[in-house]
Amino acid sequence: MNPFSLEGKTAVVTGGTHGLGMAMAEGLADAGAELIITSITESLLEESLAYYREKGYKATGYIFDVTDEVEAEKQVATIEAAHGKIDILINNAGIIKRVLALDMSVEDFRKVVDVDLVGAFIMSKFVAKGMIARGGGKIINICSMMSELGRDNVSAYASAKGGLKMLTKNLATEWAKYNIQVNGIGPGYFATIQTEPIRVDGHPFNEFIISRTPAGRWGEPKDLAGTAVFLSSEASSFVNGQIIYVDGGILATIGKPANE
Repeated sequence: MNPFSLEGKTAVVTGGTHGLGMAMAEGLADAGAELIITSITESLLEESLAYYREKGYKATGYIFDVTDEVEAEKQVATIEAAHGKIDILINNAGIIKRVLALDMSVEDFRKVVDVDLVGAFIMSKFVAKGMIARGGGKIINICSMMSELGRDNVSAYASAKGGLKMLTKNLATEWAKYNIQVNGIGPGYFATIQTEPIRVDGHPFNEFIISRTPAGRWGEPKDLAGTAVFLSSEASSFVNGQIIYVDGGILATIGKPANE
């Protein structure tokens, strides 16, 4: 038996309509999982479902806000009734507001924390109930290097992602006895549509990332797929409460020597 196979598994990927969420969803589908994609934007959801289905994946979409506790509970129940179960939950939905702390409104700070941290808690809570009843499951929280490091302009995002790291560890502690593994993935800097404007040759940030990353390049979205499959599969049945940083080695070093 292939311990990495996801045949017969149903995976919910919140915000899996584009970028890194889509890359992880593709990895799960390639391993055999049925995809359930959530979004708050109908046009993005329909476009992503068309893409998944064109590739031959079994994919269904649901529109709802993961920060709405009442609606999330209702939709999780709807998904379980329609698909029989949720074996895997990837809490990928998130936002970022790049504003200096002195200029950021409390409302915006709370919004980021609500989506990036509270939303993951809400989804995990309701999905875990079904997992407990069925004897186990996999929950993956999408953290960040900002779960470990600070940076200008991202105080709310870093606070939320730091909290998500600790939520991961605490849920793993509480739910391990139910055969639920709760882990996290911390992506580094990836080549996505969002980062395209700053990845051009000569752009200061592009040069900074390449020089700061031991791998010497930006990550490709597909680089996340293997880690997502591993944490979703039986291959990780004794891995719990861990954050795996897929960052090309950035967090492992203080930087390359000046003469290199």
